[in-house]
Parts: sequence; structure tokens; C-alpha cells
Amino acid sequence: MKQSFTISGITIDVTRKNVKNLNLRVYPSDGRVTISCPRMLSYKKILRFTEERIPWIKKHLQRPKPKSSAKLDYVTGEMVSVWGDRLKLTVFEANKPREVLAENAGGIHLRVKPGDDREKRKKLLESWYRAELKREIPQLISEWEPRMEVSVCEFGVKKMKTRWGTCNIRDRRVWINLELAKKHPDCLEFIVVHEMVHLLERLHSKRFYRLMDQFLPDWREREKLLIT
Repeated sequence: MKQSFTISGITIDVTRKNVKNLNLRVYPSDGRVTISCPRMLSYKKILRFTEERIPWIKKHLQRPKPKSSAKLDYVTGEMVSVWGDRLKLTVFEANKPREVLAENAGGIHLRVKPGDDREKRKKLLESWYRAELKREIPQLISEWEPRMEVSVCEFGVKKMKTRWGTCNIRDRRVWINLELAKKHPDCLEFIVVHEMVHLLERLHSKRFYRLMDQFLPDWREREKLLIT
């Protein structure tokens, strides 16, 4: 059974189902807030549960979300983002394995096969982004595990439209958004720490933010970098 109510200007969609606990989810991409709850739970308890979490709901709805970069044709002269810098792209064809060559002089070279179209060039650069992240993420996890006294069993990198990262608490698996390879390294560390804190506190509760302040006092400044 489904119903909706509005509180503090926010519409909450409630679904009653065969569950034991109240579960709150916020979807910043389209402004939706949903609650799933036991079938016989009273409306009064649902309302009180929601009222207690209004500050968090508002904050999470405003949380900066990943934005797709301007569409590229992946041709020489375009600018691409790498670890917070804007680098000039140079594309050249050769009958050799496809490869991305990063230069300290401020450029990225894509070696492609003759006739490679835009999608193949895009896929090549994205594979390089993924490799960059997979090189950095294990180092961050290893650094933070003893400091936080948690363990991550597995991590992965994938494209995500509405989240910078996710954490499967049961499996202790962390997923990181591919777009973070374009952001400043401080942003990646912020997201890794953020997801690892969920291993200590599932919800974005007051305790969660106290833990963020404890482990990464400048996390708010890092969060702002995500939208620059």
C-alpha cells in the first residue's frame, strides 16, 4: 500500500510492505524521498520518524551530484579533465596497441587505431580513468582502514549518474564513481572516507557527521570541490 504526505515542503512517498524496519531513501537527482515501513506501523510513528530526519533530508537533497562533462569528440585540441586539471588532448593514429599517454607538460595523448570512431576513443580514455582510480583507491583504503578500525573487503569503479560513491555495508564493498578521476585528488579521498564511515554508521545521522568531522575535519571544503 502506498501513500504520500508533505512535511516542511518535502513530499514523502510511503510504501507499506513486509519489512521489519523503517527505511528512508533520498534521491537528489529528482528530489524524491521515499520510506518503506511495516504494513501495520502507525502514521504517527512514521511522521515522528520523518520529522527527526528533516535536517538530514534537506541537506542530502542539496548534496552536489555528479554532472556529465561537456560532450567531447575526442579530437586533438580539446581539453579534458584529469585529477582537477584541464589538459590538452592530442590524438594520433598508429598501427600499434591503443594507449593513453599522460605528459607532465600538461597534455594527454591518445594513440588510436586508424579509423577508430568517437566511441572507441571515449572508451579508451575512460579505461585509462578507471586504471588511474584503481591505482589510487587501494592506497587510500589501506591508509584509512587502521585509522578508522574498519575493513573493506572489495572496491570497484563504475559510472553512476546520481552518486559519487556507494557502500554495501553487509559485504563491505565500496563503489566509486568513474567521474572522480577528473576531480582533484582531495575529492577522491573525501568520497572514500565518506563511504568507509558508513561501515561505522549506516545512516547520514548526527553520529555519521560527527565521525566525518573526527576523521576528515575539512570534508566540507572537499565536498565543495566536487561542484567546481
